[in-house]
Amino acid sequence: MYRSPNHNAFKQAEKQSMKEALQQLANLQYIDSRIDELKQLRGDLPEEILDIETDIARKEARLTKLEKEEKDLIVEFDNLKLELASSEEKTKKYEDQQLAVRNNREYDALTKEIEAQKQVVETSNSRIEEIEKRQEAIGPEIEEARKELEEAKAELEEKSSSLATVTKSTEDEEELLLKKRKEVEKEVDSRYLRNYNRLRNGLNNGIAVVAMDRGAAFGMALPPQTQVEVRRMNKVIIDENSGRIVVDQSFFDKAKEQLSI
Repeated sequence: MYRSPNHNAFKQAEKQSMKEALQQLANLQYIDSRIDELKQLRGDLPEEILDIETDIARKEARLTKLEKEEKDLIVEFDNLKLELASSEEKTKKYEDQQLAVRNNREYDALTKEIEAQKQVVETSNSRIEEIEKRQEAIGPEIEEARKELEEAKAELEEKSSSLATVTKSTEDEEELLLKKRKEVEKEVDSRYLRNYNRLRNGLNNGIAVVAMDRGAAFGMALPPQTQVEVRRMNKVIIDENSGRIVVDQSFFDKAKEQLSI
């Protein structure tokens, strides 16, 4: 069948356009994979730091509560001592007055006052004993709380320093990669970009485009016909097992050559 030169030129241009689309997808994946690697270098440090900061807030609240309780115990102890002295003084005064009463009514009234003051003395002494026991216990609790807080703050400083070191060593490269990603993203056909983002967001490792390696993609052997189609580089091939886009290794080799920082 005769094909005009224009037809052949059109097919060649179409093939070239598809190769460019596949190259752009490989470029995008290469950049995203490298950004993921840089983030992995930071590991779980950001989450760990957040957890430590939350723990520090709890420890600070506990220490504040214990210190307040300790101060309140001191104030209550002093007030009880004053109340005790006052009650003892009143008791002695009422007992002295009993010696000078003229009738049973006055005597009985003073007796009730004396009993009331004695009850105050008994209650105050009981509470003072409780306070003294609590004061003995709260001191070590406060020291332990302070120690735990200092240890948590030291851990936070260590983790923050580690994160700062890692971030400093990677932030320049990540910034350049993000800039390149925006440039590449503009070049990718909107249909392919939507599919790429959908695939990437739905995968745990974020790898939406994978290179065919020795007839396999992501460790899974590809059918012979699929291998041939991948090598032709003239259409988007989807791996039936993983759902990922499969491209020839040469696209990633070129991406590494063009995009490595």
